[in-house]
Amino acid sequence: MAGHNKWSKVKHIKAKVDAVKGRIFSKCAHEIALAARAGGGDPTANARLRTSIDNAKAVSMPRENIERAIKKGTGELGGAAIQEVTYEGYGPSGTAFLIEIATDNLNRSAQDIRTIFSKNQGAAATPGSVAYQFERKGEIILPAEVADNERILEVAVMAGADDVISDEIEHVIHTPPNGLATVAQELRSQGLPIQSEKFTSIPQTPVLIDDLTIARQALKLFDLLDSYDDTRNVFTNFELSDSILAQLDT
Repeated sequence: MAGHNKWSKVKHIKAKVDAVKGRIFSKCAHEIALAARAGGGDPTANARLRTSIDNAKAVSMPRENIERAIKKGTGELGGAAIQEVTYEGYGPSGTAFLIEIATDNLNRSAQDIRTIFSKNQGAAATPGSVAYQFERKGEIILPAEVADNERILEVAVMAGADDVISDEIEHVIHTPPNGLATVAQELRSQGLPIQSEKFTSIPQTPVLIDDLTIARQALKLFDLLDSYDDTRNVFTNFELSDSILAQLDT
């Protein structure tokens, strides 16, 4: 839980910066387009699309952006189809990275990701060389204020969740990959609003960074990969020690 809280703080600080820079709109548009392509453009019949739209509205994404992303996903706007691909790589001190991309140009994205790694103390890796270090899970996030820990734990576990991690910011529920939709549906039926519903990759053996220089290098690489226009998600196995977090906060 301590590791989650540390990384959660980093994520939330970064999320505020992303919102200011407008990066979050691009990520929402990608997810909406992919959801529409996979299950159609009607959010009432496509749970993934409905959740993606809710996430976009939560960050004040304009309605016209949402509608355009849906049309792109369903093919109404023409152009090259968006494809999903995962790249793997190593960062400073052998830290592991998985990068989920949504792109209409696989060659361009592959070259861009390789360049980001090579210029930032890292190296792109062959498929499978990093992925085995992570476990695939479903992940549902609810704001902390929607209910207390006991309520969330009871509903989630009864619906088939593997784990619930709560802090002052959010409730994070992990499920088996094939149980994500079932748990999310039960939470909604209980009147609990979902902030995010997606698949995630959890490191099986986290790497603790206790060197300030390496921490800054790893965070810079994470930020560059995460802010790349076609990136949907970045997963890594590094965590920062309390002493490093304190130095980064100053």
